[in-house]
Amino acid sequence: MQYNQLGESDLKVSEICLGTMTFGRQNTIEDAHQQLDYAITQGVNFIDAAEMYPVPPSAETYGFTESYIGEWLKHQQRNQLIIATKIAGPGRGFKWLRDGSQAIDRNNIKQAIDDSLERLQTDYIDLYQIHWPDRYVPRFGQTVFDPYQLGETVPIAEQLEVFADVIKAGKVRYIGLSNETPWGIVQFSYIAEQLGLPKVVSIQNAYNLLNRVFDGALAEAVYYENVGLLAYSPLAFGFLTGKYINSTPKNTRVALFEGFGQRYLKPIVKDAVAAYVEIAQRYQLSPAQLAIAFVRSRWFVASTIIGATTIEQLKENLESVNVVLDKDILAELDAVHVRYPNPAP
Repeated sequence: MQYNQLGESDLKVSEICLGTMTFGRQNTIEDAHQQLDYAITQGVNFIDAAEMYPVPPSAETYGFTESYIGEWLKHQQRNQLIIATKIAGPGRGFKWLRDGSQAIDRNNIKQAIDDSLERLQTDYIDLYQIHWPDRYVPRFGQTVFDPYQLGETVPIAEQLEVFADVIKAGKVRYIGLSNETPWGIVQFSYIAEQLGLPKVVSIQNAYNLLNRVFDGALAEAVYYENVGLLAYSPLAFGFLTGKYINSTPKNTRVALFEGFGQRYLKPIVKDAVAAYVEIAQRYQLSPAQLAIAFVRSRWFVASTIIGATTIEQLKENLESVNVVLDKDILAELDAVHVRYPNPAP
């Protein structure tokens, strides 16, 4: 396991981060603790959560993921682990979360942090992220910016001022973004520099063989602003394992939760997946390990977030750290990308 410095922070994060959005919905607390125990024995020191987890979110399960982690975390060496979580932004219609108010403003930030600290049973959060922007942006599979959807938003300077206060109070060490745009990265960095406020050290966006949108303007932004990518969905909702090529297996997220993973249901996705699976088989790799190894190979990726519903899946995914893709394999993957560019952005 390699460890990478996260942006301009002093955090050295494992190249694999354990994602936890299934904890409390598809995974019991016993399952969750088994995954956490195994992950740290393999060198993982980085765990990512969110206040709205598990997914799909609901009033009945809200906060379960952080609570499951908290019950485990209280028995660990806290200073050996990097714990990340997120505040939910506005626009998703979660009326059960803070009475429907999710603006990234002073009251919501402070309340969300205090609630997360209580559930996680810790005194501080290493990396606190804005789950999606306070302002309108295309997100979660949307690709077209529509200025007519713009509305009220909390100024970025005001958001950063609150984060400065909670960092000064010792509740948070560093801050990051998620589901952000190049404009957002640059604005958060510029305003922080101009006003002497905390600089974001990371961005958590989707990145995988079916969605390489980050390769363009986002990569340029993180390069110049020294922000590390925490790549989520490296297996593209499990589609890159190849298990959905011929049918939809029972007990998978796509089968269990109607309307989930819509961006991966386009016809061209199956063709692209089949091509990537064929490369994996030819090089005697599992499709999952090939997909994760590809994400790990990118210069802008600080850590790759993996999630699993079974311990067997977790073991297979973690073994990807032993897979190094040579230039020939990478060239073949690029050739498929040229044929099927970003079928699931």
